[in-house]
Amino acid sequence: MIKARILALLPVAAVLTGCALKGDVRRVERQLIEMKDQTARADSARAVSLARILSEIEGLQGAVHDSLEVQHRSIQAIGGEFRSEFTDIQRQLVAIQELTGQSQARLTELRSQIGTRTLPLAGGSSGVRPPPTAAATGGVAEEMYTVGVEQLRQRSYQTARIAFREIVEQHPQHGRAAAAQYYLGETFESENSDSAAVMWEAVVEKYPESPRASSALYKLGLLFEQRGDVPTARLHYNRVIVGYPSSDEAELARAKLRNP
Repeated sequence: MIKARILALLPVAAVLTGCALKGDVRRVERQLIEMKDQTARADSARAVSLARILSEIEGLQGAVHDSLEVQHRSIQAIGGEFRSEFTDIQRQLVAIQELTGQSQARLTELRSQIGTRTLPLAGGSSGVRPPPTAAATGGVAEEMYTVGVEQLRQRSYQTARIAFREIVEQHPQHGRAAAAQYYLGETFESENSDSAAVMWEAVVEKYPESPRASSALYKLGLLFEQRGDVPTARLHYNRVIVGYPSSDEAELARAKLRNP
């Protein structure tokens, strides 16, 4: 009896089991479909994001390329300017060298003229040429002075120095000697202030009656003032006032002392 019931229920159980399996399959299929949809949406979102990133990268690459191009053009322009300036400097140096060579050649010529005026004669009883006249030596000193002043204005200090030294050493009594001694100081002013001070002090010692003496003393005051040595500067200003009270430099020195 019981066995017969069980056998009767088996078909029903099989049907129910089959229904359950079909329901699970449909549910799994729905889940797979949902997963595919989610994956597709995620892939689409990633594709959009990746496209945006690639677009931004391309934009940055373009901007960097443009910037590099601008910098390259700028560097080329600067290089061109430097080459042009360098060429100009080279031309200026050549011009300066030519001027310096001409001046030195002129000084050599003047020295040669001085030498030939004191060479012994080929014949004659004494064998000695008469000493050059004052006018002759004065003319040489005047030419030397002109060369020195010209070179000083062009800041060719070494060439100017040669000319002025020639005057103070070979023509110390010439009317330009005091000025040459003073300008010797100026040739050293920007290179060696100690040497400049020595040259200006020599003006006062060797040519105290020259108008250049008051100028030299005032320059000494300025030099020490620039060094920060105020007591020594005031000493030289007072020397100007005491030694050359009517000079223009004395008035300037008084103003310096009034307004330390």
